[in-house]
Amino acid sequence: MAGPPPHPPHAPPPDPPLAPPPDPPEGDPRLSPDTSWRPWSAALALIGGLVLAAVAGLVVDLPALAFGVEITTTHTPPGLAIADTVVQDVAFVLAAVYCARIGGRTLHSWQFGLRRPGVGWWPASRLILALLVVFIVLSVVWSEVLNPTKEKLLEQLGANEGALLLVLSAGLTCVIAPICEEFLFRGYIFTALRNWRGTLPAALLTGLVFGGVHVGSAPVLDLVPLAGLGFGLCLLYRHTGSLYPPIVAHSLNNSLAFSSLENWSWQLPVLMVGSLLCIGALALAFERAGLISLGRTSRPRGQIGSPR
Repeated sequence: MAGPPPHPPHAPPPDPPLAPPPDPPEGDPRLSPDTSWRPWSAALALIGGLVLAAVAGLVVDLPALAFGVEITTTHTPPGLAIADTVVQDVAFVLAAVYCARIGGRTLHSWQFGLRRPGVGWWPASRLILALLVVFIVLSVVWSEVLNPTKEKLLEQLGANEGALLLVLSAGLTCVIAPICEEFLFRGYIFTALRNWRGTLPAALLTGLVFGGVHVGSAPVLDLVPLAGLGFGLCLLYRHTGSLYPPIVAHSLNNSLAFSSLENWSWQLPVLMVGSLLCIGALALAFERAGLISLGRTSRPRGQIGSPR
């Protein structure tokens, strides 16, 4: 039997596979991490997140339409609106992870700031409180001067149509949205833009985009304070070294807004504490699953998308 053909004597060796660009080391845990993510990928993550969110919403809505659920341009049944918003928030996370993996990069949870605050929780708590106080004061002044219309998001989610929808709306607004939005806007977009012109321009652009994506879910006049909050959350992330303080601040702010719209009193601290406990439980669950690491330094089990 004839053997394999001989290797051509002068054939050039095959080109080695391109190695993904190495990421910088984890660096100073007191500051948000530096990565090799390209600044242009911030726009890709935003557009990809919005497109994926729209597609995910259709995946939820089309079967509902097939079963006779009435959906119009002005009205979506509350339960379906909650489902749409959940899958859209998850789409934000998937878009950020996809863009971070461009070029075959290996991802670690610390690159998105999923680690304990390098400055410590007590200093981080003071910064969270300072940000919320400044935002609340500026929001009150803004409302008194311009008198924006009342937000109708909770009506769209059906928070006033039953206990179950109320609980689901609170969980979406105060737990799911803060986690997913912070993962995309602070964890990825702000981090990628910092590689272009540094912290302040990146925080300003991210804040403006953060305010802009709330068109439709918040009154137009409220978009300016939301952009200011987005700017402050970027600085909070940068100067605590962790994404958890922005998630906490975002959750507490949404809890305040939710309670205000519902005219709650004693329910406010219950909502705040319950939301933070849920966020902590989710973080521990992801850590146990090996998807993130809660320590300050990266570990193999903190690789995003890797099994434990």
